Amino acid sequence: MPAPRRSRRGSFALGLAFASLLSASPAWAQADSAAVGPLFTYRDVILAGAFAVAARAVHPLDDYYARRLQDSSTQANAKLQRLATFVRTTAAPGSYIIGGSMYAVGRLANNRKLASLGLHGTEALVVGELTATALKTLVGRQRPYVAPRNANSYQLLRGMRSNDYRSFPSGHSVAAFAAAAAVTAETTRNDPTSTWIVAPIVYGGAALVGISRMYNNQHWASDVLVGAGIGTFAGLKVVRFHDSHGGNRVDRFFLAATLVPDERGGHALRWSVLPAPRPAQP
Repeated sequence: MPAPRRSRRGSFALGLAFASLLSASPAWAQADSAAVGPLFTYRDVILAGAFAVAARAVHPLDDYYARRLQDSSTQANAKLQRLATFVRTTAAPGSYIIGGSMYAVGRLANNRKLASLGLHGTEALVVGELTATALKTLVGRQRPYVAPRNANSYQLLRGMRSNDYRSFPSGHSVAAFAAAAAVTAETTRNDPTSTWIVAPIVYGGAALVGISRMYNNQHWASDVLVGAGIGTFAGLKVVRFHDSHGGNRVDRFFLAATLVPDERGGHALRWSVLPAPRPAQP
């Protein structure tokens, strides 16, 4: 295939994949937060299918994108280098720091919504990262910087041996999209009209994180798309679980703290960890 035609098709495929995922995810967050119901629904099958199809469509172009992003002129761009560093550190460890800080400030200020956002966002990060770590170890995909470059190099459990073979999926993409999904779902629950303002910002930022990992030659394009899918599911399902299971142990412990006066004229955090009262038996 001639290079110009392949470039156009490749850019169109990746752009279409990201555009469809970024447009679908806010709508799914809105539907997921609209009503309490089963944790998993038919919408999840559709969304998972969309991520799978997008990743499969981009996979044959992994090597092409790796070569294009490692072009000397692209790598020499100081602005791109700074942007890639900024968005990468914002995703990890930044997401954990931001989530933990939001939770702490929310508890100190007795702002349950802010504390809930920080707590559930951090939970989504942990769930997503644990899933990604297991897959990285299991799949054993070679990273783009390993010579000779081979986008089709997989080996079962090779990820246990070296970080060079922990490319699939992108952990930074998981973190970024988990945070984006959790933030969108939480804000949608509190203010449904904010979805189409918040979602493009946080999901757009998450997409930049994924692209930065490709720019840094750490991941293939399909790694990023699968990481985006895992992160999105982690964020949506963590928030939906808490919506569907009010008074669960995690929320009862972490969101039950209150700021109360102490005997020295200051304030202290107090927790109530008593089990929720059971309904009276007829």
